[in-house]
Amino acid sequence: MRSLSIKLALALLLCACTVGPDYRAPKVAVEESFGPATQPAATQPVAITAGTMAAAQWWRNLGDPLLDKLMDRAVNSNLDVKIAAARVRQARAQLAYASGGQYPQINGDAGYSYNKLSKTASPYSAFNVPHFPWQYNQYQLGFDASWEMDFFGGVQRGVEAAQADLAASAADEQNVLLSVMAEVARNYVDLRGLQRRYAIDQESLASQKETLELTQDRRKRGVVTELDVAQATSQVAKTEAQLPLLRRGQSEAIHRIATLLGQQPEALTEELIRPQPIPVPPAEIAIGVPAELLRRRPDIRRAERQLAAATARIGQAKADLYPKFSLTGNFAMLSADTQRLFDWRSGTYGVGPTVTWPIFDADRLHRLMDIRSAEQEQALAIYSRTVLMALEEVHDAIVVLATEQQRHLALADAVAADQVAADVSQAQYRQGVVDFLNVLEAQRSLYESQDQLADSDRAVTTSLVALYKALAGGWEPVSPSQPTRIDKQ
Repeated sequence: MRSLSIKLALALLLCACTVGPDYRAPKVAVEESFGPATQPAATQPVAITAGTMAAAQWWRNLGDPLLDKLMDRAVNSNLDVKIAAARVRQARAQLAYASGGQYPQINGDAGYSYNKLSKTASPYSAFNVPHFPWQYNQYQLGFDASWEMDFFGGVQRGVEAAQADLAASAADEQNVLLSVMAEVARNYVDLRGLQRRYAIDQESLASQKETLELTQDRRKRGVVTELDVAQATSQVAKTEAQLPLLRRGQSEAIHRIATLLGQQPEALTEELIRPQPIPVPPAEIAIGVPAELLRRRPDIRRAERQLAAATARIGQAKADLYPKFSLTGNFAMLSADTQRLFDWRSGTYGVGPTVTWPIFDADRLHRLMDIRSAEQEQALAIYSRTVLMALEEVHDAIVVLATEQQRHLALADAVAADQVAADVSQAQYRQGVVDFLNVLEAQRSLYESQDQLADSDRAVTTSLVALYKALAGGWEPVSPSQPTRIDKQ
């Protein structure tokens, strides 16, 4: 019998097959380049090229040591990153759990019982045997083992699904890290932009106050009317009204950066409140090609691995339609006393194959296969949508950066012209050549142009941050949990 069991197990293993579809990464047709928008205009201060993207720790290209430190701290302290890293560890443990189903399961047991037989119950009441052990002890020590042979590959498909889930979790961690770093950089640039606008507001306010004093002096001498004084006073008040809003914006940016670093909102105020220049983009940006984007973007990699997991689960569900073959065995030592418990004559064992087949559950299992197939269709559609959205995000980021650079150049020309106009109008007003309305209009135009130019400085750099995020740059060398490598498509 034992020889027959072993032969049967070997025969089943030799005939084993894996049911369900084998996964193949979907082929996605993408453009060869990001189109004419990638070609730098002759007047653009930052050239956008299609060369090989070198975006590892891209923020260092901005040349701001404090931003570099904040990024390093965000990697190790951000709570969203820690949550994502914990999910990777959870998926890794789930993979180990699923892999355990491929191996024999062995359980040890030991026990003791005191037993008393009934003298009036069947079958012992029918006869009277001298010295019959109506009361006795029983000691037991042994183990049992079982091995479900993965004849149709259900366990293997479960392992494949768990492997894909682990890779998807790793990609999700990278995506969270990518978003956190882009958010830190964006808020940091916003802070510096607000500080620059605050300084411009103060400079404009000082100039307007000088003009107000001049107007008040000229009013005393009867050169101008009270209307000019009122207009100058209004201009000063309006400029002063902008200062609290800019201070509030700075505080909010600092609080947001502190939260991203896993700290209390006011923890970085002393460190960041001192004004610093807006980080300047590098002279050239290489964005690579769309085919590289499919390999770099963590959200695309996550969607692809989720599709692989959904495909494997179809095979896992299909395997449940077929019989399950197991080889089971047990061995135990049974004795009425501990002295003879380890005597070989106290041993008992059994071994043999078992077969289970859900004959009357087939319809429910077929519905489960339908569920898994629908999940795979959803995963494929999600993957295709993710690719399209990633390409759209890159194209939009390129357009935003290019157009903002053009706007920046025009604003720089406007500031230069407004500065000349303000100086000329001020000089002519002192000479009595023009009225005060010309001075107010020139000062207002200069202030607005300077404010817009400072905001454009910020927007150019934040547009670059958005482009690097769209290109999935920066997460590679700093992932905190060192997730499992994801296979390339």
